[in-house]
Amino acid sequence: MIFISGFFNFVTCISYTWRPIGVFLMILVVPLISQSQVQIGDDIDLIDYSNPIEYEIGGITVSGVQYLDQNVLVLLSGLKVGDRIKVPGQEITQAIKKLWDQGLFENIRISISKIQGDLIFLDIYLEERPRLSKFSFKGVKKTEADKLREDMRLVRGDVVTDNLLMRVQNTIKRYYSDKGFLNAEVDIEQVQDTTRPNNVSLVLKIDKNSRIKIYNINIYGNKDLSAQQLKRAFKETKEKGIFNPLNDAEILFFDIVKDVLHLQFMDIIGDFQVWADENMRIRLFKSSKFIEEDYQEDRKKLINKYHSLGYRDASILKDSIYPHDDKSINIDIYLNEGDKYYFRNITWVGNTKYTNEQLDQVLKIKKGDIYNRDVLETNLNFNQTGPDVSSLYLDDGYLFFSVNPVEVLVENDSIDIEIRIREGRQATVNRVSVRGNTKTNDHVIMREVRTRPGQLFSRSDIIRTIRELGQLGYFDAESITPDVVPDPEKGNVDITYAVEETSADQIELSGGWGYGRIIGTLGVSFNNFSLRNMFNKEAWKPIPSGDGQRLSLRVQSYGRGYISYSASFTEPWLGGKKPNAFSVSYYHSNYTNGLDRDHINYASFKINGLSFGLGRRLKWPDDYFTLYQGINLQRYDLHNWSRIVSEGTGTGFYNNFSYNVILGRSSITPSPTYPRGGSDISLSLKLTPPYSLFSEKDYATLDPAEKYRWIEYHKWKVKASFFQEIAEKLVMHARVKYGFLGKYNNDIGVTPFERFYLGGDGLTGYNQMDGREIIGMRGYDQPRLISPDIIQNSGVGGTAYAKYTLELRYPLSLNPMSTIYVMGFLEAGNNWVSFKDFNPFEVYRSAGVGVRIFLPMFGMLGLDWGYGFDDPLIPDVNGGGNFHFSINQSID
Repeated sequence: MIFISGFFNFVTCISYTWRPIGVFLMILVVPLISQSQVQIGDDIDLIDYSNPIEYEIGGITVSGVQYLDQNVLVLLSGLKVGDRIKVPGQEITQAIKKLWDQGLFENIRISISKIQGDLIFLDIYLEERPRLSKFSFKGVKKTEADKLREDMRLVRGDVVTDNLLMRVQNTIKRYYSDKGFLNAEVDIEQVQDTTRPNNVSLVLKIDKNSRIKIYNINIYGNKDLSAQQLKRAFKETKEKGIFNPLNDAEILFFDIVKDVLHLQFMDIIGDFQVWADENMRIRLFKSSKFIEEDYQEDRKKLINKYHSLGYRDASILKDSIYPHDDKSINIDIYLNEGDKYYFRNITWVGNTKYTNEQLDQVLKIKKGDIYNRDVLETNLNFNQTGPDVSSLYLDDGYLFFSVNPVEVLVENDSIDIEIRIREGRQATVNRVSVRGNTKTNDHVIMREVRTRPGQLFSRSDIIRTIRELGQLGYFDAESITPDVVPDPEKGNVDITYAVEETSADQIELSGGWGYGRIIGTLGVSFNNFSLRNMFNKEAWKPIPSGDGQRLSLRVQSYGRGYISYSASFTEPWLGGKKPNAFSVSYYHSNYTNGLDRDHINYASFKINGLSFGLGRRLKWPDDYFTLYQGINLQRYDLHNWSRIVSEGTGTGFYNNFSYNVILGRSSITPSPTYPRGGSDISLSLKLTPPYSLFSEKDYATLDPAEKYRWIEYHKWKVKASFFQEIAEKLVMHARVKYGFLGKYNNDIGVTPFERFYLGGDGLTGYNQMDGREIIGMRGYDQPRLISPDIIQNSGVGGTAYAKYTLELRYPLSLNPMSTIYVMGFLEAGNNWVSFKDFNPFEVYRSAGVGVRIFLPMFGMLGLDWGYGFDDPLIPDVNGGGNFHFSINQSID
């Protein structure tokens, strides 16, 4: 057997790695072998490469392979028995190329087995590349190795090619580069697997080396903006922190003295800023690692900074990144600021619905304003903080509306804008549907939808629908997406709301230590319950759900001393046609001193309660308002319990029948889990009938058991929360709360029930047995804060309280299955026994930090550390540093 195409293999291999060399070798080698001879049996034929001979393929064999199907390989080569080919010719070369392109082989030869007349028999010799048996890491942590495995997507049986090895190496380097390790080194060792023929295992040896940080960012070419102003535009790319206060201090001193002697006092600030930039760079929340992707985004933000100030032609001429030392780099950026421009004449074209004056009023740009293309586009198309031109049209059905601002004249430093409007015709809503709801029934979603078939299209109705669906708590508020499909020919539009279900049910399982006892709690809340499917066994998966009803069950105990249980049910759409929320609840608690019932000192406190409520959404002043009304029936049974009613024997029955009304307005968005905007305001009144006004009894001389038998009071509360996103995802939250408990009869005084208690984490537990309301306040460990002027009454709750909170929140995760955010807070508040002592500025103060974790199964969990600045002067109540744990925003 004589091989005729070895050089084809060689040249072909070379040509795919470096084509110029391959072409050169082909030109050089072909003449040299054109006279080579091929031995076929006892015959010697001369193969003339300048005159190829045509043969018919009589047969094809495959040799060298052990694990691949030979018929498939012949098929992949493109050669077939019966084909006529020229020898030498392009057919052989193309066959080698096709096999090589499969990436499965590291050596390919096609040879002549024999020639019979005009029949030629070929043999394809292939050496297979090894396959991957397994791979392992050296030099990295397990968590990093797990993440790399996901990114590399290697599986057993992959052919180990040069391309695969290069991909693995690039993936690893890219992974560490994104973490700031720009000089990571990867060495891939192939080890023959002795248990599997033609298999290798890869050992990935990784040396991350030091994390590369940014030492200096040098900006050149800036004239009107300082380097510090421009560096602040970088959100992720930050310089390495430096704290060398004594470095160059003498230079700063002499520069300041020189400025004073020359009466150049404003230059002192500039000298100090230059010195501080070089020696006092402090980085608390942002690292200085270099991430290429973040750097490219920050380059855009830098130019946007210029554009927002009127420098429409600003650009980055070039930049360079080079080592500062082994662990840091420098970045040089060269800018062209260009000229500063201003708006001059703004004209409207194509508007018939609204006048120029009306559009100018919404646009809010006047002649002489700094030219800012972003502000122009925002006020034309989508302004999240106010009205825009598009909303005027899109909220009135003009779905096919379009607006295009065009620069028609640039003269000196002024720009004339022509805003071209195409109003189109009004569109009506044709069909509204929902998709993605795997558990919640369609009617539960559709009753919250504001876009109805037959109505004019309205963008604000779509935005409001997204908010209402997010408020339900059944879906991921961040992923609710409207799919708007217009039909210009028919003048209508189909709208589909895409939702993603998330778990709404919650479980509370906790144990804790309080008031010298171990307290255990078990509670469940089914927030998307279906009462009508209670007796449908197929609906128990694991419980009937999908109708948006709420069922809550809770039990709390610490042994024989205390037990409490409650159940509540809420139907948010009573009757199914209007958002009238009906609720009913029952609760029972029994607290004792732990002694046997027949003991002479046995004491107990029992409560039985039943409440009914009806809430509805109002249409005036706007449909963000809600009105709730409820009736509460409570009966207290005290036996030898003098801690609440301190006068008398502490034995008797007390009735608390009250009416409750709450007027509220909530516009928080996008979800109650992590609001970024809007407000939540409520005014509530809870009152009992004024029994004493209809009685002729002398309440001043009555026994306490008789005096308080029919509890009477009126209780007022005001709550207001405001949310504002001051930067991307960074939210400022301001909250204020007031509460007042009043009386009808001076002889009875203010009831000892329903009092306010301020301080601690706000968790109620069994200490809410007398109807007391516990208002959490961080920095103080017990809910017994009271005005310092009346410390002698510190065991009694207050009749008036005030609490103020200011929080700065930032999310670590907005995943609906585990929302996490951190916060810093300032807090102040106080509690007064008598309303006449109320002073909203006489408060206890605290500050601290905290974290909130929302898990659908458990609700909102919180951990805070607060520092109380003021000494409460109350026994067993401590300020200073205190940790607080909260459940479902009990401390808020």
